[in-house]
Amino acid sequence: MLSICRRMPRPSLRVLLALLALVAHQASAQPTLESQALAEPPVLDGIVLSEPIWQSLMPATNFQQVQPNEGAPASAETQVRVGYSNDTLYVAVVCFDEDPSSLIVADSRRDADLSDLDSFQMIIDGFEDKQNGFVFGTTPAGGQYDGQVTKGSGGGFGSSGFNRNWDASWEVATHIGEFGWSAEFAIPFKSLRYRKQGAQSWGINFQRNIARRDEVAYWSPLPLQYNLYRLSEAGTLTNLAPPSQRSVKVTPYVLGTLDRGGNAEPGTHNEMEVGFDAKIALTPSLTLDATYNTDFAQVEVDEVQVNLDRFSIFLPEKRPFFLENAGQFSVGDKGEVELFFSRRIGLDADGLPQPIDAGARLSGKIGSSTNIGAMHMQTGDSENGIAGANFSLLRLSQEFANRSSVGVLFVDKAADLASDDNQTYAVDGKLGVGDAWTFSGYAAKTDTPGLSGDDQAMRVRADYNSQPLDAFLSYAKVGDNFNPEVGFLRRKNYEKISSMIWHRKRMNDRWGLFELRPHVFYQGYQDDEGFYESGFLHVDNHWEWTSGFEIHTGINFTREGVKEPFEINEGTFVAVGEYDHKESQIVVMTNPRKALSTSVTSRIGGFYGGDRNSTEVKASYRLAEAFTSDLSWSNNRIELPVTNGDFEVNVAKLRLSYSFSPKILMQTLVQYDDRSDATALNLRFSWLQTANSGLYIVYNELNNDEFIGPLEKRREVAIKYSRILDVL
Repeated sequence: MLSICRRMPRPSLRVLLALLALVAHQASAQPTLESQALAEPPVLDGIVLSEPIWQSLMPATNFQQVQPNEGAPASAETQVRVGYSNDTLYVAVVCFDEDPSSLIVADSRRDADLSDLDSFQMIIDGFEDKQNGFVFGTTPAGGQYDGQVTKGSGGGFGSSGFNRNWDASWEVATHIGEFGWSAEFAIPFKSLRYRKQGAQSWGINFQRNIARRDEVAYWSPLPLQYNLYRLSEAGTLTNLAPPSQRSVKVTPYVLGTLDRGGNAEPGTHNEMEVGFDAKIALTPSLTLDATYNTDFAQVEVDEVQVNLDRFSIFLPEKRPFFLENAGQFSVGDKGEVELFFSRRIGLDADGLPQPIDAGARLSGKIGSSTNIGAMHMQTGDSENGIAGANFSLLRLSQEFANRSSVGVLFVDKAADLASDDNQTYAVDGKLGVGDAWTFSGYAAKTDTPGLSGDDQAMRVRADYNSQPLDAFLSYAKVGDNFNPEVGFLRRKNYEKISSMIWHRKRMNDRWGLFELRPHVFYQGYQDDEGFYESGFLHVDNHWEWTSGFEIHTGINFTREGVKEPFEINEGTFVAVGEYDHKESQIVVMTNPRKALSTSVTSRIGGFYGGDRNSTEVKASYRLAEAFTSDLSWSNNRIELPVTNGDFEVNVAKLRLSYSFSPKILMQTLVQYDDRSDATALNLRFSWLQTANSGLYIVYNELNNDEFIGPLEKRREVAIKYSRILDVL
């Protein structure tokens, strides 16, 4: 044998390295799907298997699980075919299932959460920049789900921007049969963004959820720590030839309102308004939006939040005009320091509307990697005495390989009085190192009349995201005079250190467990004098069973340093002092894939020198695909060693939705807050044409006999109709 081995030729080191590289490439190569030009558009009825136009195309198959059995083939076959006409991208999906009667088809509302339903989603990266894309999804009931991914890393605490509130014009039809279920998507190229016209390839990936098995599978395989938004791992869609885009869409609206009460003059008031939005595609990748006499009467009201500290609460933007490409304008620390926050335009401090006279926004890409965003909005004087102003914004960013980018931001508020002017300047960047490491940061300065010096803010952060471990470490500093008036600032005058270590362990059904997620989180604030103002150390483990039942067991170590007394409740003041406490935290959740699911969160421990017992209960019930309901109740019982220190805070919410079809919806939101003894009712009927356009009938009522001001008792009825017109 030795002599035989001696006679065998020895491979050179170069050959060995080449073989290893070939094996590694084959193991990690992303799949490719060829699209085809269609001689005629398909009939959009959801029936795919019997359509000759689809059976002639090669499908994408071989989906691979990430959950529950990472790396295993999907338990049921999925086929995806892609074709296109002169103006539309068509996607046909067949989701085979041996037991179609077990499909979970609940909730056909637009943008309803798909994670606990049988569903199909895709992400399209028209620039192949591996960072930005559009998501489209549906369920066997034909619900529409879409969103925009901006600077997406697709997993981990450093992930950026998925905007579910982004809505586009597109259609989908579905069909359930003995084979399982199928769907046909028709997505106009006008609803997408891409580099150019003519032959090109796009990044693409597909996700199939089989709800009763808690199964998630992808066409282009993803490691456990990532999700669909990880565009650097997406496959490739080839042989595309989309048209050049020179389109103009105008959406006029007419609005009639009837109201009584509030801060207006006594009596009943009615008003009629008209306005419009326009969308002009300058290139396939660059869009100009314009608006006149903008109104958002159809937007759902804000949800009541419990605030038991001395800092501002964050309320998300819901108005459609500000949502497209919103991630491009985002710089800062989400929910804490946002250098541009569009709710500062057209909404006053109480969340009541301020008239928007007109505005324009330019957003998109120049070339394949340069992002541009510019906006100018003009607001008028409000009934609450707030003067109108002009708001301008400029955002430029350059993207590089491996999730890296650098950008600048300028925000300007120009008011009638120079003393009310305000400017914000910022630079930000992100550096991806390998697959696991991401380094990011920003530096900003504001210019406010009467405030000089100590007007800067900055943050640097390192994220590590691997299959078993997710971690980050961040340092931030905000000056005492930092004042982004067209942004959001939760607190100022601090240095902050925050970090988290999160471990994920798949248990392979050991003791009936699916996954354990032990983690530790810390954040601490000190002011410019070194005073330790706030601290929060959270030690927890999430126990998830294969049945979907879940328990979170944690303990919190808290610190609050109060230098000035503040009113935490009417007539109750927290005294100056340093408060160090511990509290237990328990969360119990039942299987969210069931028709009825519940969760209970309990926190018991010290609170500003006293005690707090906090309980939050949530329950959700779904009936087929038409009816959904969500009920929540939050109770906080506080005992403080001060005058009037014992008090209780309750907030209750009930949301009911009934979908007559995926485009016709009746929704009710009832909220009660016992601190202000206020009950709010928001009733909305919507009959959509496409995206956010159509007929809306909205009724709002607020009963608040004890409160005098802009939120006092009032009733309002609004009827709004809008329609998207393709002018060009």
